[in-house]
Amino acid sequence: MFIAMNRFQVCRGEEAAFEAVWLGRDVHIDRVPGFVAFHLLRGPEREDHTLYSSHTIWASRTAFEDWTRSEAFRAAHRDAGSGKRLYLGHPQFEGFESIQEVLPAAAAAAE
Repeated sequence: MFIAMNRFQVCRGEEAAFEAVWLGRDVHIDRVPGFVAFHLLRGPEREDHTLYSSHTIWASRTAFEDWTRSEAFRAAHRDAGSGKRLYLGHPQFEGFESIQEVLPAAAAAAE
């Protein structure tokens, strides 16, 4: 499993606009091979920004990399630059390889 995250420092007062951009955009990722899940996360508030993270789970790093080279990726990010006024700086990408997964006992028993 591979987890891809982008962290956004959203200017205070722009949270509703940032969320509206994400909630109103066309979803292109949900039919991509290897895609598992997506979450948009709202984090702590600071004096000048609120931290957000887009969090995707992939079957593998290769599946994620294939997504970044796909037409679906280009379509999903077509208007990405239009919200720059909402952020402090650029989004920060972080990618993680999963080395352990612990499931609830009921889910583990079902496998």
